[in-house]
Amino acid sequence: MPVVEARNIRFSYEDGPEVLTDVSLTVDEGEFVALLGANGAGKTTFAKMLNGILQPDSGTIRIEGEDIIGKKTAELASWVGYCYQNPDHQIFADSVSKELKFGPLNLGVPKDEVERRVLEVLDLVGLSEHANEYPFLLSKGIRQKIAVASILAMRPKIMLIDEPTTGMDLRGSQSIMQLIRKLNEVGHTILIITHDLKIVAEYAQRAVVFKDGGVVFDGQPTALFTQAALLENVLGVATPVYRLVRECDAFWDLPEMATVDQFADWVNRSYKRGA
Repeated sequence: MPVVEARNIRFSYEDGPEVLTDVSLTVDEGEFVALLGANGAGKTTFAKMLNGILQPDSGTIRIEGEDIIGKKTAELASWVGYCYQNPDHQIFADSVSKELKFGPLNLGVPKDEVERRVLEVLDLVGLSEHANEYPFLLSKGIRQKIAVASILAMRPKIMLIDEPTTGMDLRGSQSIMQLIRKLNEVGHTILIITHDLKIVAEYAQRAVVFKDGGVVFDGQPTALFTQAALLENVLGVATPVYRLVRECDAFWDLPEMATVDQFADWVNRSYKRGA
């Protein structure tokens, strides 16, 4: 069932060129979608329209079948949650628990229900021990989790997360991505904006590539990683598995794959068949 239906979206910033040119995109309930593209391609602009931060010049956007054009971000908060690239642009309270309470209280959720939600979300994201701590004394990875948790407390079905691993070390990146995967597994529809193709390969079910304000690819990551022109000319990268497959394809008829681990599994299975 579609939870996001965008049709023929066009948008220009004031006195600027057109940023989105006739974009159409449908996202089904429970999908994990990565939005990709170079800086200025239109992916973040498009995402900000799904929760009312920006309004399109033309076109239609439906969330769970309801037209949201003209609705404000506050009206959409229980449908679509948006996490900024920098959590410090989102966090402001003097304790983690107060940060989580702010959103649902402003939606008019009863106080006893807010308390219950906060305890539930703190446990879900693994922040219970930090409930009474000052957020800005905590690590970047934990602050990112706080930002996600503050949105979760409003119980949106759709989570939009902008560059969730920027500025994090490997451990922090894995921790936040495992949390996002967990949210997807418990029923949230996930859209992440990212430049990290390793994350796309390991976590996303679908990749959507923007270029010059339009969608130039929409499909599974395994299919994306066979597209040499897209990887090198649009995204400006060639992933390790793509380089590996490209070198080996002259000798073997290889299936589509997105990660080095998938390649290793294929080699292992092929070796066992040959043995």
